[in-house]
Amino acid sequence: MDITLSQCFIAVDDHDKALGFYRDVLGLEVRNDVGFEGMRWVTVGSPAQPGVDIVLEPPVANPNASAADKEAMAELLAKGLLRGVIFATDDCDATFERIRAAGGEVLQEPIDQFYGVRDCAFRDPAGNMLRFSQRRGQ
Repeated sequence: MDITLSQCFIAVDDHDKALGFYRDVLGLEVRNDVGFEGMRWVTVGSPAQPGVDIVLEPPVANPNASAADKEAMAELLAKGLLRGVIFATDDCDATFERIRAAGGEVLQEPIDQFYGVRDCAFRDPAGNMLRFSQRRGQ
């Protein structure tokens, strides 16, 4: 029995800004764009990984969530306290320069980590931290 990753989720507060980053800056392809009950989900992914989708969803994707819960999640997102993702790259420095040149908000310039990777970090337009990691020796 094989178990593989199919989807992961990233909360965003503005899908158009998110698309400007994930599609136009990172080069991910848009696979789906769906609206339902005043909410929107956009699915993006790397052309190199057709079986893995990243769903850009509202901070609270439950239409029955209370106003207080929606506000609390929006505040956490604005502070950058929700989890993002870690992308693999074969050239951390080139990836860093491309994203920085496109106006990405730098959190960490490329450095060699003690656990065997070289990585850098940015914030997406919603405030999520995204890391770009290259295994040393690649």
